[in-house]
Amino acid sequence: MHISDYDYHLPEELVARHPAAKRDESRMLQLDRLTGALTPQVFSDIADIIQPGDALVLNNTKVIPARIFGKRIPSEGKVEALLIEERGPGLWQAMLKPGKRMKPGGEVQINGVDHKFTVQTRLDNGTFEILFDTEHVLPLLEECGKLPLPPYMNREMELDDTDRYQTVFAKEQGAVAAPTAGLHFTEELLGGLKEKGVNIAYLTLHVGPGTFLPVSVDDITEHKMHSETYELPQETVDTLKQTKTSGGRIFVIGTTCVRVLESCWDEKEFLIAGKGRTDIFLYPPYKPKVADALLTNFHLPKSTLLMLVSCFAGRENIFKAYEYAIEEKFRFYSYGDCMLLL
Repeated sequence: MHISDYDYHLPEELVARHPAAKRDESRMLQLDRLTGALTPQVFSDIADIIQPGDALVLNNTKVIPARIFGKRIPSEGKVEALLIEERGPGLWQAMLKPGKRMKPGGEVQINGVDHKFTVQTRLDNGTFEILFDTEHVLPLLEECGKLPLPPYMNREMELDDTDRYQTVFAKEQGAVAAPTAGLHFTEELLGGLKEKGVNIAYLTLHVGPGTFLPVSVDDITEHKMHSETYELPQETVDTLKQTKTSGGRIFVIGTTCVRVLESCWDEKEFLIAGKGRTDIFLYPPYKPKVADALLTNFHLPKSTLLMLVSCFAGRENIFKAYEYAIEEKFRFYSYGDCMLLL
């Protein structure tokens, strides 16, 4: 299976660099997984599609302001750091620019605060471990950090991003990228679904920067997937079991939720609750076991996310949908429009 099978050309003007005026007014392309039929809609229409007794699965991770800037000591050369995840008290894995000049023992004074970090080691994947002079790194980031917008937006963070690059249900701090399918929901829409009798269930997967990386090998089966931390609560497992038992459908919101559910799938128990790390890589002909429907944004060419959604409806149907979306000028990627695979 070759990576070229998951490549496509996207006109630059269809990359969404800013969010829609209102979250739930994004366009939504419904794809019938069996027939391949396409139906253009508005996202708010999903409130009529999800029925009482169905379940909605949401990723409640919260994006941290993980992008910080500083100066090397004593040269004062500029440094940019993107924190990836915490590895111990004050110890974080990070991407550093310019990485070639960062050596173990090197110190960086952080802009805007009276704190610094020291480079501990360079890891095999080109990232670094850095040690802050405080264990209270998350409060520090609130003072001096910026939200790490995806690189394809090609712009600096703006005030509006502070709100719009978080889901309205974001709770658990730790992601460096938003679970973008969830960005379309408003508190009012979720409240209406709950009143209607829809079961709302949450899990956590802290999205890392690896989500934006294209597959670089010709044979996708040789790709090494990035690893991310997750938590699947017992309450969510119980809700989804009850939904299935009662004949309801499970609507999974975003590929991050799919990865957690498929990582926790058990043939006898259905799902096993718990915390852990997952590097699960889903691509055809794999068939997801838990979700009955998937809401997802439009993904980058050659990305693992594009391969994952192809598991739901087949590569041919997905690419026909992408062709249609391009022709109809849907907006792509994190701040873009979405697809409902039903």
